[in-house]
Amino acid sequence: MVETFLISFTTFFATIGPADVAVLFAALTGNNTARERRTIALKGTLLAGGIMIIFGLVGEPLLRLFGISLPALRVAGGILLLLISLDMVFVRHSGGNSTTAEEEEEALRRPDISVVPLATPLIAGPGAIGSMILLASANSHDPLREAMIFLGLLAVLLAGYLMMLAATGVQRVLGVTGVHVISRIFGVLLAALAVQFVFDGLKGSGLFG
Repeated sequence: MVETFLISFTTFFATIGPADVAVLFAALTGNNTARERRTIALKGTLLAGGIMIIFGLVGEPLLRLFGISLPALRVAGGILLLLISLDMVFVRHSGGNSTTAEEEEEALRRPDISVVPLATPLIAGPGAIGSMILLASANSHDPLREAMIFLGLLAVLLAGYLMMLAATGVQRVLGVTGVHVISRIFGVLLAALAVQFVFDGLKGSGLFG
């Protein structure tokens, strides 16, 4: 159970990137009051959590509907996570686990960024949603393991929410270098998990059996 929680926590921490979210949140809400920032952070976190939980619950039925096997999802998800991990290690922004420059520019003109881009795609982005479907589908046969996955998600969302509340302080303490160091560390861990997902998918496909 603990191993499942740690895997899900690490995966979601890497794909969501609470430290990156906090820094971007500080930049996008610079003109808001402290009360407005708290409201936006809470609303965005709750919406993102709802989106992720929905995909975790209906992910497997969707796979069956479209005729996608679990090994295929593991390989595809592993490749997606590997690409995201490379972006994290080399500190690049492709939109897989962050907002694009165009999305940030649009967000600066929005009075309320809690839905777009905060809830999605900044928190519940393609990488995080793909990870949720992959992890939930792989452990759907075990309710306790599945619960650990949702618990890992909630832990990361809580960490992200707290970081957003202290966004200005986080940005000042960590700085650009600190955020990049955290990103690189979790990027390496995510790369290893991604490769393992691909290995498991290929093993379960029967192509090499």
